[in-house]
Amino acid sequence: MRRPQPVVLAVILSTFFVGFGGGVVFPILPNLGAVLGISAFLVGLILSANRFARILANAPAGALVDRVGTRKPFVIGLFVEGVATLGYIVAMWSDAPAVWFMLARILWGLGSALVFATAYTIAADVSEGDSMGTNMGVVRGGMTLGFPSGLVLGGVVSELAGIVEAFAVAAAFALLASALAYLTVPETHVDGERKAVKPWEIERTIPALTVGLVNFGLYFAYIGALFATLVLFLDANDLTVPALTVAGFSTPAFGSQGSSGIFMAVTVISASGFMLVGGMVSDRMRARVPVLLVFIGTSFVGFVLLARASSLGTLALACVFIGMGQGGTSGPLIALLADLTPDERMGRAMGTNNVFGDIGGGLGPMLSLPLVETIGFAPIYIACAVIPLIAGGILVCGVYAQTGSVSPRTTLEADRG
Repeated sequence: MRRPQPVVLAVILSTFFVGFGGGVVFPILPNLGAVLGISAFLVGLILSANRFARILANAPAGALVDRVGTRKPFVIGLFVEGVATLGYIVAMWSDAPAVWFMLARILWGLGSALVFATAYTIAADVSEGDSMGTNMGVVRGGMTLGFPSGLVLGGVVSELAGIVEAFAVAAAFALLASALAYLTVPETHVDGERKAVKPWEIERTIPALTVGLVNFGLYFAYIGALFATLVLFLDANDLTVPALTVAGFSTPAFGSQGSSGIFMAVTVISASGFMLVGGMVSDRMRARVPVLLVFIGTSFVGFVLLARASSLGTLALACVFIGMGQGGTSGPLIALLADLTPDERMGRAMGTNNVFGDIGGGLGPMLSLPLVETIGFAPIYIACAVIPLIAGGILVCGVYAQTGSVSPRTTLEADRG
């Protein structure tokens, strides 16, 4: 097997490029919906369709990884996501854009189920116990960096060049990702033999369910509510990025679409950086739970700031804190799942975790978009501040039930079962 670092780097680069297609639609579709005759509820459903598709596909994807390995599902999943991104272009030219956007998002969900199940399993396969959190954080950070690039591409490029052009660039990078993975990512999970794993087998252990429920809460607030409503929040509060001149270079003034892409990118870049920090700190402490609780509290502070944001400065600070909270939990949370899960069941455990995350991320837009029209933004964002605190309580209870300690020490690879 190759050394861990080249394998992890190959996974990061592949998922970074394909991530453009995941982010490109968010700054565009909420405002484009009215032009295309798509209701707010249907826009929310389209944005969530990939996650609902993954709810059905995650468990089979995880079982497939434990059965046949990681390489083929990873490459195929990336290619499917690239084809799905091309569907956005078809939607713009179609007489039934809502149908094509929906189909594209569903296809994206099926492909990403394979990518998510394999990427983290690859990282777990090539990691020792004292590098688990770091490698999980690095992979998660690399995967996530593609998303803000897509957000900026969708918001900025659509305003400067056009919506179809933005979708075309995202599709080209997504297809490049599958070619890169085919050339660079080896098999890490099986040794030539197919394992007797049923496709409907899922992990129902306390660690898998605990981590999954925490993932549900974090994704409901972060992806499900924040990303779905931010462009509308900026428009309603007249918070847009003005033209700036720095060292003789002038940037254009952006509307709500471009501004939302920029602020989403700030959030996700912050998250990506602290994914590495959270993972490294949990490795050095040899304890995941204290690090997780600190970053869960940071997420709470960020959403409280967002609910009170009335200036670009406060909004930017809120986005940084929310990103810190989301990112800082990601590496340690997945590493905790790997710590408490036997190697041969890691694919199924990741499938269970992804199911919960996608339910949260899928319900968020469907509930938040209609509710902001009736009760406003502040109550929604305050609710999103409370949800991570509830997730923290679930985390402590679940870990204690499994290990007899609220903060168990991590083990080295040789000690894992």
